[in-house]
Amino acid sequence: MTITVRRLLALADWAGNVEVTGGRGGLDRAVRRVHPILDLGARHEIVDGELAVLVEPVAVADWRVDALLRRIADAGGAGLLLIGGPLAASCLLADRLRVPLLSTPAEPLALLVSARLLLAAPDLDRAELVLATHAELDDRLRAPEEIVGVLRGLLRASVALLDDRGTPVAGDPLDAGPVRVDEPVPQRCAWAGWELLAHPVLLPRSARPALWLVAGIRGDGAAWADTVAPALAIAASAAARWLLVHRVESERDARYRTALLGDVLRVAGEPSADLRRRAADAGWRLGGWHVGIRIGVPPSTDVLAREPDVVRVLRGAGVDAVVVGHGDGWTGWATFDVEPSAERVRATAAGLRDAHRELRRTLTAHLGVGRPRPSHEGLARTVAEAADAATLAATRPESGYFLHVDQLGMAQLLLEWTRTDTFEPAARTLLAPLQEETGDLVRTLSAYLDAESSLAAAAAVLGVHRNTVAARVARIERLLQIDLARADDRLALQLACRAVTLSDDQGRPGAPAHGWPPAGGPW
Repeated sequence: MTITVRRLLALADWAGNVEVTGGRGGLDRAVRRVHPILDLGARHEIVDGELAVLVEPVAVADWRVDALLRRIADAGGAGLLLIGGPLAASCLLADRLRVPLLSTPAEPLALLVSARLLLAAPDLDRAELVLATHAELDDRLRAPEEIVGVLRGLLRASVALLDDRGTPVAGDPLDAGPVRVDEPVPQRCAWAGWELLAHPVLLPRSARPALWLVAGIRGDGAAWADTVAPALAIAASAAARWLLVHRVESERDARYRTALLGDVLRVAGEPSADLRRRAADAGWRLGGWHVGIRIGVPPSTDVLAREPDVVRVLRGAGVDAVVVGHGDGWTGWATFDVEPSAERVRATAAGLRDAHRELRRTLTAHLGVGRPRPSHEGLARTVAEAADAATLAATRPESGYFLHVDQLGMAQLLLEWTRTDTFEPAARTLLAPLQEETGDLVRTLSAYLDAESSLAAAAAVLGVHRNTVAARVARIERLLQIDLARADDRLALQLACRAVTLSDDQGRPGAPAHGWPPAGGPW
């Protein structure tokens, strides 16, 4: 193993005690021996790879420092370490010669000893770090925050624990941009001024890492990276052990909550005392008014692992709801003490729409919302409504894959009329000027009208800037020669858009048959 000046600077005794005052361009010079110089005036023969250490302070303006620097450069030496700050001219000379000029504020004998130990046994510090990591992360179960804290102290580095999308879940806010979270192999790369080392946290029978341990080292400490890697591997095993235990507990709790949910939704008449007690133990309220929520996801989604994300996003959107993993998604509800006003229901639906948009950044999800219903009987009804709405939402990109039952009702009856043989041709004729233009104007118009003429909401559904939507809406008004401020024009166009898009979707292979309510559901 080649020991460089940069590697010496990463030693525990050297880090923070030695400053590079000149010759930074030569930090990768190989160090083959570290030799003390007791008298600057005595003739000392410099050898290849020698780091000279002046053990006595010298005058700041002593010309012999410059002479020694030139001799080190001529002989292929590794550099010079002295006590105190050298003259600026010496620093400039070191830069020109690319000979590292190092300074320390105190007696350098301890530095000399630690450097010689590294040269004599280059793997010694790595072995010591491995033993220290084993000792700190013993068989006792450690939470992720504890693991990160232990590593931060041992490695003298920024440490973060990332999830399988590269988002920090514990530790420092470390940007690990180039870490390839889908490749289960240790990685090392330079990124934004950091030397990053990443080690996967793998679970049995899993090809994709559940978590990543990442250490970030700045500046001259990057030479410490080779020593850090084995400690990361040990810590990754500790993190995997915690994940396995936590997973077992989470699965047990999820099975209990799913069984309890089924009992609550199937109860006929008054719930038994045992059911009420179990619901209270779970923190569920059977009284009051409830608004059902159903979030559907693809079958490949790890519902249990993603449930904390769902809860966090809902709370971030101001929705305090019970969430239970069930089938391909989550069933939940928000509970109110008294019957919620129409404004409060709309505010809750708006919060759920915001949460759904946030979830769709990392998750293919569709969401349905039920009507407010009272007591435990109403809970079952609003959850069933939410499940029906979610099933419909899965086939409606124009609504952003989000539907609130209160927004269906009469509109759904009108849509039955739009599916007649006479309406669809008229709708296509009405929208023909838009279909001949670029910019997906029909979908833009549909999203804009479904979003109650909100530019911001339509832009979020379409994934474009609100100014783009505004420009498209202006084009639509010019092409169709209509005024979207008029309620009659909006209604006619909304029905026309729905008729055309539903007909087009129906014609696609594998498209679901139109009919409402849908057959089946999660129950």
